[in-house]
Amino acid sequence: MAEEKSPGRKVFSYGEAVAMLPEVRRLTEQAQQQVTALTTQADEGGIARQEVEEAVGEVIRDWAQAMVGMGLEVKGLWLVDWDNGSGYYCWKHPEDGLHYFHSYEEGFRGRMRIQ
Repeated sequence: MAEEKSPGRKVFSYGEAVAMLPEVRRLTEQAQQQVTALTTQADEGGIARQEVEEAVGEVIRDWAQAMVGMGLEVKGLWLVDWDNGSGYYCWKHPEDGLHYFHSYEEGFRGRMRIQ
């Protein structure tokens, strides 16, 4: 069954999605590095575990809000989709480009290589 389109949903052409990818990658890499730094500090005993979990959660929430603010759909940790009207262009950190597509029904497991 096809997913219903909601009125405020942004639909992207492949060119629009590719043009956005450098900023998506930058924000994702920045957030991922912050999470790594926080967990490293925790492993070294520099920060209490609860403080680390709260800080990591905040970094991930901020990243997700930034992605949603750009019109993207967050489908997992460091995983975003651009709705193209018939499915999604799909990117997961640290992929070097926007190389995958999947239908609304298939999801990440049904990703197919573009080109």
